[in-house]
Amino acid sequence: MIIGMTITGVDALLEQARTGMRRLDPHETRAAVAAGALLIDTRTDRQRAVQGDLPGAIVIDRTVLEWRLDPRSANRIPEATGLDRQIVVVCRQGYSSSLAAASLRAIGLHRATDLAGGVEAWLTAGLPTSAGPPDVRE
Repeated sequence: MIIGMTITGVDALLEQARTGMRRLDPHETRAAVAAGALLIDTRTDRQRAVQGDLPGAIVIDRTVLEWRLDPRSANRIPEATGLDRQIVVVCRQGYSSSLAAASLRAIGLHRATDLAGGVEAWLTAGLPTSAGPPDVRE
C-alpha cells in the first residue's frame, strides 16, 4: 500500500506512476535539456559502460535520488535549485525512470518526468552519446 492506495503488482504500480506525467521522447528530452532541464541518469555503471553516457547527464544512484534533487535537502546537488526545475530521469528502458520520476513528483518536484523508452530509445533515435567523462554525483 502506498499512501492510501492498494497496488496489485508492478504493472499497476508503473501505470499509477505514469498517471498525469507527460513522458518525453528522445528529441523532446534533448530539447528540454537545451532549455535548462536537468537530465538525470540512474543507470548502473555496467549499463552505462555498455550503452554509453548521455551528453549533459548527471549520474545519480537511484538510492539517493530524492535527497540529491530535493532543493530543501541538506544533501542536494547545487543544480537542485527549486521545486519548479524540470527534471528528466533516464534509465535503460524507461521503466524504473518512471517510478523515480513519480517519487520526485511526490516530494514536490512537479515537473519531473522521464525519457520514454530510456537510453535504448535515445540510441534508436540516433542521438549521440558523450565522449567525455560522466558527471557522477555521490
